[in-house]
Amino acid sequence: MEQEKQAREELASRLRGRRDELEQAVAARVRAIGDPQEPRDPVYLESRRAAVSAALDYGLSGVELGSHRVPLPPILLAQARLAARFGISLDTVLRRYFAGYTLFCDFLAEAARPASESPLRGILRSQAQLFDRLLAEVTEEYRREPPSLLSSPEERRAEQVEKLLAGELADLVELGYELKGWHVAVIAPDGEWTAGLRELGAAIDRRMLEVRQQDGQSWIWLGGRREPDMSELSTLLAQRVPPQVQLAVGEPGEGPSGWRLSHRQARAAWSVGNRGGDGITRYVDVALLASMLRDELLTTSLRQLFIEPLGAERGGGDRVLKETLDAYFAAGRNVSSAASALKVTRQTVGNRLRAVERSLGRSLLQCGLALEAALLLESAILQNGQSLDFPQWRSAH
Repeated sequence: MEQEKQAREELASRLRGRRDELEQAVAARVRAIGDPQEPRDPVYLESRRAAVSAALDYGLSGVELGSHRVPLPPILLAQARLAARFGISLDTVLRRYFAGYTLFCDFLAEAARPASESPLRGILRSQAQLFDRLLAEVTEEYRREPPSLLSSPEERRAEQVEKLLAGELADLVELGYELKGWHVAVIAPDGEWTAGLRELGAAIDRRMLEVRQQDGQSWIWLGGRREPDMSELSTLLAQRVPPQVQLAVGEPGEGPSGWRLSHRQARAAWSVGNRGGDGITRYVDVALLASMLRDELLTTSLRQLFIEPLGAERGGGDRVLKETLDAYFAAGRNVSSAASALKVTRQTVGNRLRAVERSLGRSLLQCGLALEAALLLESAILQNGQSLDFPQWRSAH
C-alpha cells in the first residue's frame, strides 16, 4: 500500500513537471475537434481554456490520490451548460473529453516507464473510473440545461449581469469575470472606443466586463485582485477616452456587493454628467448632487424654501446675494476670505448675509447646509443649460 502511494506521488510529480506541455497539447486537440456552432465569443473561449486546465488538475489529483478522493471541478459542469446554451453538440463535447483523456493516458504511460507495470495498472484503472464519472456528470448537466431563447452571447451575458445586480445567483462562467477582488464600474456611451478600456484594463492587470444596453449605454467593470489607485485610473481614463465622450465612474468596491455598489454609483454619476458637457464624472465628486437629483420632494422643497425667497430681491439683488453666498461657502464660511474673493469689504459681505437671513426668515447657522445644497443644485442646472424633469424647476428657469 505504501509502495503504491509512493509510486503515485512520484508519477504525479513527473506529470506536473510537464504540465504546461500537457495542457498545450490537450488544448490543441480540443481546438482541432470543431463544431459549426462554435462561437468566437471571448467569454466562451476563456471558459473552455479554464475547463481544460481544471480537467488536467482533476486527472493529476486522481493519479496522486486515487479515484475515490477527487471531486469533479464545478467549472466542468458549468462549461457543459455553457456549451449547451451556445448550441454546441453533446457529441462534440464528449469527443473532446475522449481526446484529452487519451492524450493524458499517453503522457501517463510515458512518465511511468521507469517504474514497474503493477502500480501503473492500478493508476490506469482509477483514471478510467474518474473519466467515467466525468462523462456521466457532464452529460447529465448538458442535458439538464434548457435551450436558450437568447440569440447572442451578448444577450446571455446581459441576462446574467441583470441577475447578479438583482442579488440572484448567476453563471459566472458565462460572464468570464471574477467577482472576487476589487471592482470599479464605468458607464459610457456604446462605441468602438470601448476597446481602449480593455487595453487599459490589461495594462493595469484588470479584467474587463462589458454589457451593452439597448439605450446605447455600455455597462463596464474593471476588476482585479488589489484595490485600484483611483488617481492613476482617472489619469489613464483621461488619456485613453476621447475628450468628447462622457464617462461616469463609480468608486472601488470589493466582492459581489462592491461590484453592485460601484455600478449604482456610476449610474448616479451618469445622471449628473449626462445633463451637459463631456468628460469624466466620478461619483465621489457629485455624490450629494446625484442624490438630490433623484429626490423630487427634496429638490422642490429646496427651491421653494431657499431659491424663491432670494429671487424676491429686485434689481439683480438675488444674483448679488447668490454670488456672495457662493464665495462665503467656498471660503469655509469665513467672511474675510469671502470679502477678499469678491473684492469688497468685510462689512459689505456681512450686510449681504444678513439680507439673506431676512429673506429666508432664519439664520445661516440654522439653515446653512440646506441653503448650500440648494445653491449647488441650482448651479448645476444653470451650468448645464438643462432643467430638471420637475415642472417647478422648469417654470423657475
